Amino acid sequence: MKVVNSLLAVLALGSSVAMAECVQPEAPALPDGASATMDEMIAGQQAVKTFQAANLEYMGCLEGEFTAAKTAIEGGKAEDPKALQAAYEKSIDAYNAAVSTEEAVAGQFNTEIREYRAANPG
Repeated sequence: MKVVNSLLAVLALGSSVAMAECVQPEAPALPDGASATMDEMIAGQQAVKTFQAANLEYMGCLEGEFTAAKTAIEGGKAEDPKALQAAYEKSIDAYNAAVSTEEAVAGQFNTEIREYRAANPG
């Protein structure tokens, strides 16, 4: 119960403090498929996989934040409901942005793979 109260207190202080625990991973630099070597493409694939794993952790952290905030809001246990609502919305927005970033990275890497294959047939 003390952990829940501590989390709620952090969330109530504001979204910048609450989100400090959730570290957004940086999207990897991708190789240019039209001119990359096979080794560069494999390194790019590994960078994408590493990013996806880190992004999954980040989204899990955000999910914990917005779930706790939602529970507190719905339970009427928030000392500052407006601040908690703002923290909830910021966590949701960050989660959605993380999903969009991951989709963009995967889509761009798939484009680079197609370009690599076109430049290196057979």
